[in-house]
Amino acid sequence: MVPSGQLSPATHPDLPAPEIDLLDLGELAPEPGWRRPTLLDADLLILVTGGHGTAELDFRPLPCRPGTLLRASPGQVLRCTPQLDATVVRWRGETLRGLDVDPDAVPTHHQLAGEDEDAVINEVSQLAVDSRRHRDNPAARALLRHELAVLLLRLALLPSDRPGGADGGPHRSELATFHRLCREIERGYQHTRRVEDYAAQLGCSVRTLTRACLAVTGRSAKQVVDERVALQASRLLAATDEPVARIGRRLGFPEPTNFGRFFTREVGVSPGAFRAAREQPLRRIVRQRRPADPADWAGRA
Repeated sequence: MVPSGQLSPATHPDLPAPEIDLLDLGELAPEPGWRRPTLLDADLLILVTGGHGTAELDFRPLPCRPGTLLRASPGQVLRCTPQLDATVVRWRGETLRGLDVDPDAVPTHHQLAGEDEDAVINEVSQLAVDSRRHRDNPAARALLRHELAVLLLRLALLPSDRPGGADGGPHRSELATFHRLCREIERGYQHTRRVEDYAAQLGCSVRTLTRACLAVTGRSAKQVVDERVALQASRLLAATDEPVARIGRRLGFPEPTNFGRFFTREVGVSPGAFRAAREQPLRRIVRQRRPADPADWAGRA
């Protein structure tokens, strides 16, 4: 077994980016010291190997120490305290096509311990070794894909706090309807925020969508749609320099004042104030109003 803190990244800047690669957490930072979040363009597994601090994933502060596991998806924003050391497994596109594995079944945040921690460290270590040794060998692609699939399958067996299964929780049909709605929202949130439009696309009633959303999240269908738009606006404000008015237009607000009112209503501060606040150093966990629960949206982009 490779002890925590001794996982070696397999990165070579002079070569094309591989389908699966391993890197240090600091290589993800858009600027030294994580002054602001980075907008992710690939799937990530992050295994903390040293230090104590905070990772902020889609504005949700998550405590981290050695053995903490994080799962992040393309489109999310990530920021970490500089004190953390971690090994990052990154993969893109169709890497897992044809393999019976669902990366979204992996918990977003989990503290590994005991046999689980030993097994995960061993598998990440082996993936790092093989990625480094066989980086230039196309025949090793299947080996790396299957090693990643085994790692994800193991992690999917870890306890999860996602809804469903417990007495008093949402029925399976309500969960299915909610997930169908989320998929439609991902395709259409830049064009419409009307629940009636999503109900028509799904062939059900507004009442059915609202009942499903209330059962799963405690929020109405309209709130779920608006929170997804606010989440995307927050991501772009925090991780890019794109003008506020242009972000509003991208999200279906031709008039900047309408976008400003919408964002302030959903998040509690103006777009400009939100952007300025996100540029402050991330030193500790701060409980604040967030635009949406990232657990609802991780992996659905």
